[in-house]
Parts: sequence; C-alpha cells; structure tokens
Amino acid sequence: MRNTHAPRSRAHNFSRLAYGGAVLALMLAVVTGCAPADNGAEASSGSNDQGYVSGKGVVTQIPESERSATVELAGETTSGDMFDLHDWQGGPVVLNLWYAACPPCREEAPDLQDSYESFRDDEVRFLGINVRDEAAAADAFARQFGITYPSMLDKEGRAVSALSGLLPPQAVPSTVVLDSKGRPAARVVGVVDRSTLDGLITDVLDGESRS
Repeated sequence: MRNTHAPRSRAHNFSRLAYGGAVLALMLAVVTGCAPADNGAEASSGSNDQGYVSGKGVVTQIPESERSATVELAGETTSGDMFDLHDWQGGPVVLNLWYAACPPCREEAPDLQDSYESFRDDEVRFLGINVRDEAAAADAFARQFGITYPSMLDKEGRAVSALSGLLPPQAVPSTVVLDSKGRPAARVVGVVDRSTLDGLITDVLDGESRS
C-alpha cells in the first residue's frame, strides 16, 4: 500500500529542468567544494573539513522523456550482502554518495534515514555509496546516526564511474533518485533535506502511478 502520509515537499515548487540545462548550475555548486584529501585517519575521526560540496543541494528533476540509460551497479554491502540494482527495478531507488568525515554528509544523514523509513512501505530502496572509507569507519558512521539502509564501499570508484554522466566528479554528498526502470529521475548535488528528498521520491511514485 502506498504511504499516503509521506510529506509533500517544496520540491514540487522547483521547475523541472532539462537534463542538459542544469550542468552549469551543478558545476557552480561544485566550485564551492574540492577533491577529497587522501587521509584515512581524518576520514575515520570525522575531523577533516575538506573534500565535500558545501551549501544546500542543487536539485534537478529529469523528465521521463529525457532520462538516460539504466544505471548498472552490483557489488557487496558493508554487511556482506550482495546486491544488483537490476534486481531492484520495479520501484524507486535512492543512491547517496558520502564518506564519514564529510560534515554535510553528517548533516543530511538523519534526514536520509527518516526518508528511508517513511517510504519503506512503498518499496523504495536506499543505497549509500561510501567513496572513501574502510568498512570500520562506514559502520561506525551508520551506528552513530542510526542508519539502517545498506551502504557499499567504493574506494575503487565503480559506482562513481556508473554515475559519471550524471554527477560532476567528486561531488560529495550527492543523491540520485532512480525510477522503477533504474533510470535517473532526479539528482541533488550537495546536502539534501528530508522535505526535498521526500518530494522527489513522491514525484517519481506519482508519475509512475499515472503511466
């Protein structure tokens, strides 16, 4: 049964931007960040203050007619479970790029978890993509913020590569909402808050219920 209590969001007030037309805005957002520093100790402690996109997220919704090919990604979660996004088709999927020492990632973590819980009855899946940490740091982050949806480690950049045509390089945090066919339907470069994410997911669900 659809979750009829999922809050509508200010995301409905955003203009639906054409896929190509948002590139400039996204690149301007990334200018405020920088490439992740290669320091595992700082990543584990959460003390690093570089290597992330600062400020609120830049939101892009992609019309169904302009959605690109299915995102192909399979691997292992930090809990040792195997996954394949192909098997997750049939409902929306939320992908969130993060790492433990990223302050904006820590800021948005509770909202991501709340949104995940809100849409579980709608069979919406979430997958965290940790671009930097080892399993111990990723698991400690999940315990600290009560994250119960799965995450994968992506230090080799497989997931980032799969999203390379959609997201600017090293744009962390970033969030992508896939439709039931596994195609990108929306993206947020920078911090995503719950009302925005809930609205983007609801838009995908509503669009598919009308089709």
